[in-house]
Amino acid sequence: VLCCFECLHCLDMLPAAAKLWRTQMVACYLSPGCHITSCSQNGVPLQTCERMPQTPPFAAMFDSSGYNRNLYQSKEGNCGGLYYHDNNLLSGSLEALIQHLVPNVDYYPDRTYIFTFLLSSRLFMHPYELMAKVCHLCIEQQRLSEPGLDKNQMQKIAPKILQLLTEWTETFPYDFRDERMMRNLKELAQRIANGDEMYRKNVQQLLQNLIRKLATVSQYEEVLAKVNATSTDRLMVIKTKPQSIERDIITVCNDPYVLAQQLTHIELERLNYIGPEEFVQAFVQKDPLDNDKSCYGDRKKTRNLEAYVEWFNRLSYLVATEICMPVKKKHRARVIEYFIDVARECFNIGNFNSLMAIISGMNMSPVSRLKKTWAKVKTAKFDILEHQMDPSSNFYNYRTALRGAAQRSLTAHSSREKIVIPFFSLLIKDIYFLNEGCANRLPNGHINFEKFWELAKQVSEFMTWKQVECPFERDRKILQYLLTIPVFSDDALYLASYESESPENHIEKDRWKTLR
Repeated sequence: VLCCFECLHCLDMLPAAAKLWRTQMVACYLSPGCHITSCSQNGVPLQTCERMPQTPPFAAMFDSSGYNRNLYQSKEGNCGGLYYHDNNLLSGSLEALIQHLVPNVDYYPDRTYIFTFLLSSRLFMHPYELMAKVCHLCIEQQRLSEPGLDKNQMQKIAPKILQLLTEWTETFPYDFRDERMMRNLKELAQRIANGDEMYRKNVQQLLQNLIRKLATVSQYEEVLAKVNATSTDRLMVIKTKPQSIERDIITVCNDPYVLAQQLTHIELERLNYIGPEEFVQAFVQKDPLDNDKSCYGDRKKTRNLEAYVEWFNRLSYLVATEICMPVKKKHRARVIEYFIDVARECFNIGNFNSLMAIISGMNMSPVSRLKKTWAKVKTAKFDILEHQMDPSSNFYNYRTALRGAAQRSLTAHSSREKIVIPFFSLLIKDIYFLNEGCANRLPNGHINFEKFWELAKQVSEFMTWKQVECPFERDRKILQYLLTIPVFSDDALYLASYESESPENHIEKDRWKTLR
């Protein structure tokens, strides 16, 4: 199976584990234009506590080499259990980091900190435990439980608490599939709503938006389940002659450019449902300071990331199936050239995941062994594509092309130019090695927050890309074919390949005999 790591067996080793990677593109997910509203109320920016230095936004915090050391005058040392260097938060105790998340009358955490901490905290505690602590601190510190709470005090703190809850529910909505999370959210929201009619409406809107998001993902999961059931789940044993198979991809869509556009539809739809927390949950480790218990593994609420990797595998096998299916050599050659054109258009669009899936399918052994077929193919364009996705030097060529697509997206004049769909298995691998290469905790027990700034930067860039709407017109017939047509298993592919071009050596002959 072309799982997310096995297909990368030839990848060069990444830099030494002691070093943090510095990605070259600036994350722009937390920039103006994002769907989350700002932290101001009625045009008046929220004040910040001078005693607690503020982490700057991503665009300012990171340049191409990492931290921007020239933003502020240098400031080092401890501040309420948090350690800063050059005004950048580097580490802190878990309790101090939680406290830093909670707003008060004079302070509101900036959005980069909120995103980074909510993303990484699940390595140390369940989201519902964090929510319970946040609710407790808000209620106790701001005396929200007191019946005679000063209305002026409520007007100062309520918008900030509401803003924090809004950012949490909009960016990490899947956390709230847990009933305990929803219960804590409603309790805190209810205390805010009791203070003013305006807050009551805001709370109601927040809850409605969250419920709508959760309903949408539930519907998506149901559709995925139906699609998987319809496709008879990847396997199709050849029990009839290939001639009896009536449809192929070229019959359904004879324009490779249209097929590339429909593949982009599928990619963007599936990307859109992957929550940022899924990257962390995929590699969650046991916290040695947490009684050797898994921090989050037993509370996984979604599998959109896995479903996306499965789509990559399906597309690879679909490509191999379409090539091995035709009886005549010239028809197989035509299908290969067709998929080369599809792959080239995927590259032009910025759909690198479909591009790599197509290349992987064409490089599978049952396809690559068809030497007589390949002899009829003009391979110059394919050679260029393979060069672009060459795994040597840690996919240097691909990473260069990805940076170009990301830069194009930042200055895009059309929705098409905004499309950036990364080679997903490599993105997962990058995040995996970042997580493995750096300790979560420092020797003094502090949380290594410098690591989590880097993690958040990589994930936030992905969050920008996944929000792009596909500009191409949908073709239901083509989409249905791509998602549901049965594809050959490994054995069926080899059998079809041997039927097309006879085995050349004893190993192939023995395998063919076994398969038959």
